[in-house]
Amino acid sequence: MAGAPVELASFPQPGRCAYFVERKKRFCKMVPAQGRRFCGEHSAEEEEHKRKRIPCPLDPKHTVYEDQLQKHLKKCNSREKPKPVYFIKDINAGLKNETELSEEQQVRISALSKQELENLIRKLKKANNAINYVLKDQILSHHALQEALNDPQNGDAAFKHLKQQASILGNMKRLHLLGPGNCFVEFGAGRGKLSHWLDIALQDVQDVHFLLVERESTRFKVDGKHRKRYFERLQVDIQHLCLSKVPLLVEQKLPLIGIGKHLCGAATDLALRCLVDTYRKSGLEEKEGPVIKRLKTDCSGKIHSKMTSWATCGMRERGTETSRSGIQNEGQRNEGEHDQDDINADCSLDSLQRLLTAEERKQIGHLCKLLIDHGRIEYLEQRGYETALQRYTDSSVSLENVLLTAVPAQSS
Repeated sequence: MAGAPVELASFPQPGRCAYFVERKKRFCKMVPAQGRRFCGEHSAEEEEHKRKRIPCPLDPKHTVYEDQLQKHLKKCNSREKPKPVYFIKDINAGLKNETELSEEQQVRISALSKQELENLIRKLKKANNAINYVLKDQILSHHALQEALNDPQNGDAAFKHLKQQASILGNMKRLHLLGPGNCFVEFGAGRGKLSHWLDIALQDVQDVHFLLVERESTRFKVDGKHRKRYFERLQVDIQHLCLSKVPLLVEQKLPLIGIGKHLCGAATDLALRCLVDTYRKSGLEEKEGPVIKRLKTDCSGKIHSKMTSWATCGMRERGTETSRSGIQNEGQRNEGEHDQDDINADCSLDSLQRLLTAEERKQIGHLCKLLIDHGRIEYLEQRGYETALQRYTDSSVSLENVLLTAVPAQSS
């Protein structure tokens, strides 16, 4: 009857199935077999309750039935897979004496005395005075993103991503890098959004290839939408990537253009070695392609590198929480690769806030970044590149707003 009250039993009726039918808000009324709690329709539930789930030994982030562990291990996505032909362990790690300091050798900024910190800052300012490098603005856009930039359905976070991507493409166009016959290598590709917009910008250009480098398996990839182009993902850590052994580059020997937007400092250095040293030494391509990268440079093990984070956390007022703002997090979901230090732990200490104002910490952080970026410039110039460091977007869009570009120097 329509007006009959709904039965709300707390326990199943004696001799009835113990399965609770959520849709009907009551227990099943079927009669189970003798000695059973569930009817034939719901007998699987009884088996499920008896089985034990344990963390997967390959990846404790998910669980598996204990009685199916061996079967699961054979197909688990976290199992060790055969190494691809382009995997060469530590090929881009640099010399042994250039590697990161051990944990015992590293010194936390919080462990420095006031005098030691002041001496460190004095040396930093002296080094930057010797460099005398002034960042200039090169904030551009590209017509390929114009429709998306004008779409009101895009929220603030998406809009900031689009402005960065548009400026990167605009700078690439300025450097005449959007021509045919090139292979674009996106490091730290994530979902592949930068390559996605690059593909749209090159829709009328022939013979273009994309290699997307990302060490983790990524969901919601956008590169699969481009059936007319050659898109290949290289699931490998940049540290172990030998481009000269990638089958596409072995077969076609294409000029390379390296791009990146979501790289931390250490990954940036690995990518530069991968492009400049490894590929050049292979002898596959004499006219090596250009490099254009958006930098995030706060992952080195040395003290000055730790202080680079002050450029983004230094503006926090004393007493505020240390959680990152939306702007700081924006565009940095994939930048954890190779991160080794909890840098923010040093930039929010009360002792530092008493010694330095927020604005002073911010300025020091920028000086540290500039010093490290200048080292990258020298590295590239010594290897025959014309380089530039420029602000490619406003700090209100992203606090990590420095773009490093490098193209082969014109022979005289």
